[in-house]
Amino acid sequence: MTSDLLAPLDLAFWNMESAEHPMHLGALGVFTAHSPTAGAHAADLLAARAAAVPGLRMRIRDVWPLGFPGAFGGAAREPAPDFDPLAHVTLHAPTADFQAEAGRLMQRPLERERPPWEAHVLPGEDGVSFAVLFKFHHALADGLRALTLAAAILDPMDVPARRPRPLEPPRGLLPDVRRLPGLVRGALSDVGRALDIGASVARSTLDVRTSAALTARSTGTRRTAGVVVDIDDVHRVRKAVGGTVNDVLIAVVAGALRRWLDERGDGSEGVAPRALIPVSRRRPRTAHPQGNRLSGYLMRLPVADPDPLGRLATVRTAMDRNKDAGPNRGAGAVALLADHVPALGHRLGGPFVGQAARLWFDILVTSVPLPGIGLKLGGNPVTEVFPFAPLARGQSLAVAISTYRGRVHYGLVADAEAVPDLDRLALAVTEEVQTLITACDP
Repeated sequence: MTSDLLAPLDLAFWNMESAEHPMHLGALGVFTAHSPTAGAHAADLLAARAAAVPGLRMRIRDVWPLGFPGAFGGAAREPAPDFDPLAHVTLHAPTADFQAEAGRLMQRPLERERPPWEAHVLPGEDGVSFAVLFKFHHALADGLRALTLAAAILDPMDVPARRPRPLEPPRGLLPDVRRLPGLVRGALSDVGRALDIGASVARSTLDVRTSAALTARSTGTRRTAGVVVDIDDVHRVRKAVGGTVNDVLIAVVAGALRRWLDERGDGSEGVAPRALIPVSRRRPRTAHPQGNRLSGYLMRLPVADPDPLGRLATVRTAMDRNKDAGPNRGAGAVALLADHVPALGHRLGGPFVGQAARLWFDILVTSVPLPGIGLKLGGNPVTEVFPFAPLARGQSLAVAISTYRGRVHYGLVADAEAVPDLDRLALAVTEEVQTLITACDP
């Protein structure tokens, strides 16, 4: 393994982190235990397997021009010479509440001096279940890459072998002169795209109509909650009104927020928070899968609309508009601007970017795909998987969604002091699904 210079977006995630606002994502997997000692055995397996996964041995360190021309103020992934997998896998005392433990662990930053990931094994007090909370720093991996790393230390999956893609010929230090006209056009296109994104971001800050409940003062505390929805119910709504599964899942978030705001007394009238919907730009079997390959869509959630089908129609229209424009345009694509900032700019401006996130969007709603086949650890099957997204400074809530084995899993992360009633929002998600089903019935 050799050193690998962090891409601009990875570097941005690394530098915008603070002790109160850690930039790691997570996933809580709940397993059926074949024996009361299954959790302890799972911890041993995770530590033993991690030693053989190159991506889990990579630490991030600051670099300067020496050895990395043009990397002034940058950072790189490199093999950790003293990698100890036992330091990354922790077996905890039995618990009756996996989500409460996950919230406590999610608020704790990862150690930046060693490979930035952790696995926490939580045995259940019932003796018939255990959970594993995986944490990966966003500079190390986006959602798809984190899934790949976690899957590497679970039981091997029986998947069809893929034919390897032919390797591209190595590139020289100087571009082929025959490609210069295209390179120039590409550079001009990048400049135009950057200007378009910047203008879209500026427009998105106009007439902001959010709720103080979503943008309360950050305290650095964390609380998590999980919701499970039958995918057949989602398809029932989709088939009745059209659109995509993702449209329905986002509309459920909008309706749940409306119900939650009204019940807690904040009110939903006039509220239309800006939701960032991340979009993966990762290509399957890419030669360099490390780090982040992300863009995004920005849309206003129709929280104020009292009609559930009206909310879904608004979400569908907004998503169709975003897809027509593509992930390289619009305010949601602001992550692409990281490529236009020099490494030193990310280092100096990282804290400011972290504080400015709330000026760009009010809530994150992201989807993380999971494999269709069953996941296991030590022969113990995964029954639930709740993804967790990082919580930016000045934001109280983030929503991540995964579909696994015929069920949709909503993972909610909130500032624990700003949102003490997160469980009520989780219940509102379930209630909103039933509201949509009822609205679709003839």
